[in-house]
Amino acid sequence: MDHQQMKQFVIDKIEDLKGRDIIDLNVEGKSTVTDTMLVCSGNSKRHVSSIAEHVVTELKQAGHPPLSVEGQDTGDWVLVDLGDIIVHVMQDEARDFYQLEKLWG
Repeated sequence: MDHQQMKQFVIDKIEDLKGRDIIDLNVEGKSTVTDTMLVCSGNSKRHVSSIAEHVVTELKQAGHPPLSVEGQDTGDWVLVDLGDIIVHVMQDEARDFYQLEKLWG
């Protein structure tokens, strides 16, 4: 799976569980950690955790397990690290507070 295919795969999996306000941030050259950040919102802690879990499960089944997953226990903000793509699944409050789009956009 190339970068574009991986990105579309993740977006599709977020949409499967009704993740909202998906933003694709190209941070190539701005970040030493990754090339792309996908940011989306969930409606509750359970929803945020479920979206992230679905993305991780589907990626594992496709043979692309994430490097790490952080925040799954709290559900305010779950980060799924895929190497050149990092997925941020956030509740609205966390998303408003951290404003990743402004920081990296």
